[in-house]
Amino acid sequence: MTDSYLSFANSSLGSRIATLLGLPQPLPLERYRAGQPVLKGSVLLGAGGEPELLPALAAGFKSMAAQTVAHRSLPQWTQLANQAGLMTGRWGVEDKPGEKVKALVFDATGMQDSAEADALYQFFHDAARSVLPCGRVLVLGRPPEACSSPRMATMQRALEGLTRSLAKELKRAITVQLVYVAEGANDQLESTLRFFLSPRCAYVSGQVVRIGVPSVAGAVAVDWTQPLQGKKILVTGASRGIGAAIAEVMARDGAQLICLDVPQAQAGLDEVAARLGARALALDIGAADAPQKLADAALADGGWGVVVHNAGITRDKTIANMKEHLWQAVVNVNLSAQERINDALVDSGALKAGGRIVCVSSISGIAGNLGQTNYALSKAGVIGMVQSMAPVLAKKGITINAVAPGFIETQMTAAVPFALREAGRRMNSMGQGGQPVDVAEAIAWFASPASGGLTGNVVRVCGQSLLGA
Repeated sequence: MTDSYLSFANSSLGSRIATLLGLPQPLPLERYRAGQPVLKGSVLLGAGGEPELLPALAAGFKSMAAQTVAHRSLPQWTQLANQAGLMTGRWGVEDKPGEKVKALVFDATGMQDSAEADALYQFFHDAARSVLPCGRVLVLGRPPEACSSPRMATMQRALEGLTRSLAKELKRAITVQLVYVAEGANDQLESTLRFFLSPRCAYVSGQVVRIGVPSVAGAVAVDWTQPLQGKKILVTGASRGIGAAIAEVMARDGAQLICLDVPQAQAGLDEVAARLGARALALDIGAADAPQKLADAALADGGWGVVVHNAGITRDKTIANMKEHLWQAVVNVNLSAQERINDALVDSGALKAGGRIVCVSSISGIAGNLGQTNYALSKAGVIGMVQSMAPVLAKKGITINAVAPGFIETQMTAAVPFALREAGRRMNSMGQGGQPVDVAEAIAWFASPASGGLTGNVVRVCGQSLLGA
């Protein structure tokens, strides 16, 4: 659906009127197009304490063919970057800002005490105005729960307040993320680095992600032009909207797709499958025999590498007015069916070792929503499932993560009353609704073979919505 205000605010006349009246002026988001580089422009690096991720960053930027410059807080970067074969230099002279940059990356892994927090002030005070529109900001730390001392844990936890505030301050469609990298997981950074520094994360901001040590240690060789090449992937609810966008992005990235939806959506399902060279599978996942049918289909197919649980339904009523069958239908399809399918695929070996499970939750499962007690329970349950099953599945080399969309422009949101629709669009740091492709890009990142260090994460695709913040 077209966002008329976004178009108006970015027209010549509309921009002048918005400025005069003090109205918000959201920028159109830059989104990824196949074949483009990870980022167009330089990366400015800074650090505090004794940073521990510099070699991993140098390797990642070398792989991306990225240009880097070093803040005065990181004089050692120049030598390290040159050794890695990177073109680099110092940013700014005599305490004056240097060139405009596309991204800021700050390595906070060596910060041991809150007394060292000035390093963050100096870097972001110097560089905040130098980030180009649609730029990217990434802060890297160590998981507070695994820190060697309470003071270090305190400092590392404080980074969450900094990054979420920066995400609201910088505006101009700039995204800000915090990534906690566990000790021993430095070589797992590149997949996340590529996602958060690229246009793929256009509508993801203010998020905290944890990278751990995968059960199968070591970096994975990936063709970054088609990271899902050869992977057999099931996408449920694939006939339209977000599900169709997920299938499109997966196909673009080289996957062999099995597109699933209910028999009533057969026409749309067949169209999507035919367009993407995929196999269509008409099945009601809420049926009692669905898990076994899927396990049988996967085994006959030689096993699947990724399962994307996108299918879901809404049956909105306040709980006082809700019929029991509406409650049961939503919980069954949105949550219980996922649990049963996961059990069937994992127990039978139909989901291969090294497999990925990616679930679609919702901001409603985080913040709640009027008239959606059934839906919010189911989507919060998905988050609980991801977090509780992550250590269990890790023993089998399988990861499980979730995305939680906010206001996404779909047929469903197009039916929302005008005032509520406009509120949903504007009440986030991007000042606009997201697109189905924004959800799909995050799912593809979790599905990548190079994302083995990512499990138990829930990432909001909401433009840093004020709801549930």
